[in-house]
Amino acid sequence: MGAAHSASEEVRELEGKTGFSSDQIEQLHRRFKQLSGDQPTIRKENFNNVPDLELNPIRSKIVRAFFDNRNLRKGSSGLADEINFEDFLTIMSYFRPIDTTLGEEQVELSRKEKLKFLFHMYDSDSDGRITLEEYRNVKYALLARPGAPGVSPFSDHGVPRSPSVCPTGRWWRSCSRETLTLKRSRLGPLQTGP
Repeated sequence: MGAAHSASEEVRELEGKTGFSSDQIEQLHRRFKQLSGDQPTIRKENFNNVPDLELNPIRSKIVRAFFDNRNLRKGSSGLADEINFEDFLTIMSYFRPIDTTLGEEQVELSRKEKLKFLFHMYDSDSDGRITLEEYRNVKYALLARPGAPGVSPFSDHGVPRSPSVCPTGRWWRSCSRETLTLKRSRLGPLQTGP
């Protein structure tokens, strides 16, 4: 009886941290066990057997995001060698739709967390900037598919010559983490900066 109480307490704690329901947590736990081969942790190699990722052009960025310490809230840089179930849920929670029934502050916080997650996916060297080279690498991965008509993955048409992009979506010569203090009204299409 004590083990059942402890397990349900743990599930409630995970619900609070991730926003998933107990049914969703149970389903994700089964998926985690399947991926890990019934082990307590998952390594990058375990994602090689996920058919939905096989043809995804940014597969490596998605897999890397699961092990990025910034996304796991375990540090400002570096990659974990393996993740446990709670880490797995933390990353999966970034893919959940925003619960608009929450208060305005919570909705804004959720948006900022998702924006940081996406920014970390593309800031591959963890320097707090998305350089033009990092941008080109993603653009190439997305567009350089055999038979993609009329799109050159190497074209920089419409891209200002600034060396990096801030997570606000605006181009700047340099960018810092302070720019993450956004207001929703400031998000929009890429614009040239000063």
